[in-house]
Amino acid sequence: MAPGAATRTEEDVPMKRAILATSAVVAVGGAAARWRWHDWGATPEEKARRYPGDDLVPEPTDAVTRAVAVDAPPEAVWPWLVQIGQDRGGMYSYDWLENLFGLDIHSTDELRAEWQSLKAGDRVVVVPPGMFGMPDGYAFPVAEVEPNHHLVLRQSPPEHPWNAVWTFVLEPDGDGRCRLVSRSRSTRPTGGAAMPLRVATAMMDPVTLLMTRRMLLGIKERAERSLAS
Repeated sequence: MAPGAATRTEEDVPMKRAILATSAVVAVGGAAARWRWHDWGATPEEKARRYPGDDLVPEPTDAVTRAVAVDAPPEAVWPWLVQIGQDRGGMYSYDWLENLFGLDIHSTDELRAEWQSLKAGDRVVVVPPGMFGMPDGYAFPVAEVEPNHHLVLRQSPPEHPWNAVWTFVLEPDGDGRCRLVSRSRSTRPTGGAAMPLRVATAMMDPVTLLMTRRMLLGIKERAERSLAS
């Protein structure tokens, strides 16, 4: 053993312990933050309520409900919600972040007649053709639409690796107000082969929360602003 080797090893021990302790704090903090913000904005009643689309994923491994209060009635919010899509009105989230990945999303501040129609079987595009090795891009098929009340988007094999649903609901809240609710439910694959996919999805959860929160707030802001003008 070279002179001083034992000393260096002994000196490394506190550093390794500090790194491990810091990692543990970060992991626990991240888990706590995820638990705290998992159902951002949703009331206990909203989390427990059954919504359109829930029946498409009856036994989810993951379920998330997020919501925001809007100072506008459902009929003033719906025109903004129904416009969502990369090739339509955008996603009302952080365009700059989405466009770092070349998604070419530009959230509009205007209502346009050609974007006001969605029906079951249509597709809400989120990734344009040719991106990320996907010749046709990626889109959410529309499963169900009830104007001024709900929009249900679907994900299922073989286009998507697991069964999932993403629903937006507008619930009247009295005095010309409403609640805009986002409900997602998914049945993710299990087993060793699916572990990398589950880990990657878990790592993306904070980003999904950030983008969904901004989307709900973006729709709220536009609806309230248009009603006040």
